Amino acid sequence: MQQRTLGTSKLAVSALGLGCMGVTGAYSVRPDVDSMTALLRSAVDRGVTFFDTAEIYGPHTNEELVGAALAPFRGQVVIATKFAQDIDPVDRRPRGRLLLPDELPRAVDGSLQRLGVEVIDLYYQHRVNPDVAIEEYAGAVADLVEAGKVKHFGLSEAAAGTTRRAHAVHPVTAVQSEYSLWWRRPEEDVLATCAELGIGFVPYSPLGKGFLTGTVDTSTTFEPGNDIRASIPRFAPDALQHNAAIVEEVRAVAGARGATSGQVALAWLLSRQTWIVPIPGTTKLLRLEENSAAVDLTLEEAELDRLTEASDRLEFRGGRYPDALEAQTNL
Repeated sequence: MQQRTLGTSKLAVSALGLGCMGVTGAYSVRPDVDSMTALLRSAVDRGVTFFDTAEIYGPHTNEELVGAALAPFRGQVVIATKFAQDIDPVDRRPRGRLLLPDELPRAVDGSLQRLGVEVIDLYYQHRVNPDVAIEEYAGAVADLVEAGKVKHFGLSEAAAGTTRRAHAVHPVTAVQSEYSLWWRRPEEDVLATCAELGIGFVPYSPLGKGFLTGTVDTSTTFEPGNDIRASIPRFAPDALQHNAAIVEEVRAVAGARGATSGQVALAWLLSRQTWIVPIPGTTKLLRLEENSAAVDLTLEEAELDRLTEASDRLEFRGGRYPDALEAQTNL
């Protein structure tokens, strides 16, 4: 697979990464550990070298699975993980508050142990704490870098101004936020800030949590408690019906190119900047193979313009998160 570099950090990764949240549940009941281990190892076989997890996924079980699955490939892959919530180490439940800067050494040691590594390649602040200056977190991560426990610092769902302030204390290697044909808010100022400061950008949910693949419609059911889409306004039936117009545009381009809708949606993202590295998630080998092939799909300028213009003119319905979760983002 082609390689990309996240900004000016010299952190080289596969042009397409793998978002691992779903391998311990999120869109279904918890998948089989052995099957998910095989999936992650198959991703490496197909050239994927960039894997994304987080302490909160599970909590903790996702890091454990990812660490064990990728143990045979130490030195060959880049593992990114994230901190944010204070999580009880015994019952593994969030305690209802965000970690403070002086608690990061404890958090990073836990992630290192679960991942089975000596240093974390990319350590994201998962959510910005509005009550504590971002400079304090950047300084705390800088201390972890100096201690040899972290190589690179990242931010997730951080606004442009927040990113600038953090970067002034310690270089930010990557900003991770949702970005796709039906969620383009990063284009308002975050992407320009990344370009200016030499920061890579990592889109999560690049396929709109499955919506842009064309496999989700008003007949699709989402099981409350097992599928996060059950609580997301954009996946309510009336919103799905309205928003399907973008899927039709993607499907039309895909049909003309002999590609899948998911491949076209990913190819559009990959075309935006050479330092953008999407991390689609999946629990199916077929989808992993399909997504990986998107790296080799180069859309014509007219096709890219058609998709961009369609996204521009459509007024999407429904929030990407429930209000309470959206309020936790910094965008």
